[in-house]
Amino acid sequence: MKSGDTFRRDTLRFVLAAIQREGVDRLQATIERLSAEGKDEASRQAFVAEHRPADLDDVAVQEVLQRQAKMRRDSIEAFRKGDRPELAAKEEQELAIVQSYLPTHMSDAELRAIVERVVAETGATGPREMGKVMPKVLAQTKDRADGKKVANLVGTILKEKAPS
Repeated sequence: MKSGDTFRRDTLRFVLAAIQREGVDRLQATIERLSAEGKDEASRQAFVAEHRPADLDDVAVQEVLQRQAKMRRDSIEAFRKGDRPELAAKEEQELAIVQSYLPTHMSDAELRAIVERVVAETGATGPREMGKVMPKVLAQTKDRADGKKVANLVGTILKEKAPS
């Protein structure tokens, strides 16, 4: 990078390596699956050449970025618990770089509106019915809201709805 931002460069290299690793993993999984099905080498090569499992689409790359962001959030939490603020700060900077390549997160108001609508649609009346609500909310907020945040909000709203 001409700007001399080596930290950003190194973070992006790490993310690109993770994306490439995902492609290799998918290729390997496909080859193993075809081998388990009893395909010979020629038919495996033909299948791989035709379907190109190592080529990732935008959704797959976004999933890798989501995993990288989650990994950094988990590291930040662990470093804070371990009283290592300097390492937590470094992970926060990396997280900011990774998140700049992800879709923006929903606001709390947008998320709350979705959760309340899904709770009304499912007719959930208490925390025991969280299993009915969570999959539908996560389907609507996919990649635009943190799963822990969604779970906390769903739990809070269902507790409010619970009969006293």
